[in-house]
Amino acid sequence: MPNFQTWVSAHQQQFEEVLGLLLPAANIAPQTLHAAMRYSVLDGGKRVRPLLAFAAGELAGAQMHRVSLVAAAVECIHAYSLVHDDMPCMDDDVLRRGKPTCHVEYDEATALLVGDALQSLAFQLLSEPNLVADPLRQLKMLRLLAVSSGSRGMAGGQAFDLANVGKQINVSELEFMHIHKTGALIRAAVLLGAYCGDELSDEQLEKLDHYAKCVGLAFQVVDDVLDAEADTATLGKTAGKDADNDKPTYVTLLGVQEAKKMAAELHQDALQSLADFGDEAQRLRELADFIVQRKF
Repeated sequence: MPNFQTWVSAHQQQFEEVLGLLLPAANIAPQTLHAAMRYSVLDGGKRVRPLLAFAAGELAGAQMHRVSLVAAAVECIHAYSLVHDDMPCMDDDVLRRGKPTCHVEYDEATALLVGDALQSLAFQLLSEPNLVADPLRQLKMLRLLAVSSGSRGMAGGQAFDLANVGKQINVSELEFMHIHKTGALIRAAVLLGAYCGDELSDEQLEKLDHYAKCVGLAFQVVDDVLDAEADTATLGKTAGKDADNDKPTYVTLLGVQEAKKMAAELHQDALQSLADFGDEAQRLRELADFIVQRKF
């Protein structure tokens, strides 16, 4: 088995090639929209959600070409959310993944359409014929991504976030927000990857879902710490933006040290969820380590 960094690099490189093939070419009309879609998705990001899908797929013995499609669908949803979040009507940011945000590089109308088109592409990819052998399972996968992306998932979490700028909320309310805004799509990535392989028991799926819930929350806690401690060049996005916008974060509510302690506890909880799995869950364990210990 290759070491973790070799595995990550290989999957990131292969996945970048897959995305390049699945996204519409920039020379196909409407050229500007397609160029902006590629600009927003390619050449950037850690690809944490696709990596989680690949790791869960390995656990379930899935064929990687199938996992590539669901990973691409999840990444399209994630990229669309970033494009829209950065727009002036939302977080109004000018830097993402170390380069100008989509609405800055192009314009607001194009950025809006990029998000719309990427969301549609995600479901197109997930509805590809023969993605999985059982059509009912594929319908379940489509519903999972839809719920995770919508008002009871990512979009709902963003709405809760915007509604609470400048307000005092408690840790439970902040956790509710991030279970939806960040966590829902991370949980979808893990389960969709697993659904591409052999059928797992309900108990196994519940443990995978709990693992994903823990790493999803840990991801956001660490994000808040990095936003408070790292600089813009390291993050590839505007550092301190949440504090400047008077947004509640784990750091503002708990302080840096308690937030780090919370991330460590979530890390251990995630690993404990995988205790009954064998070596086939090793990449999921390593990804939990990476999410909590990352520096950018």
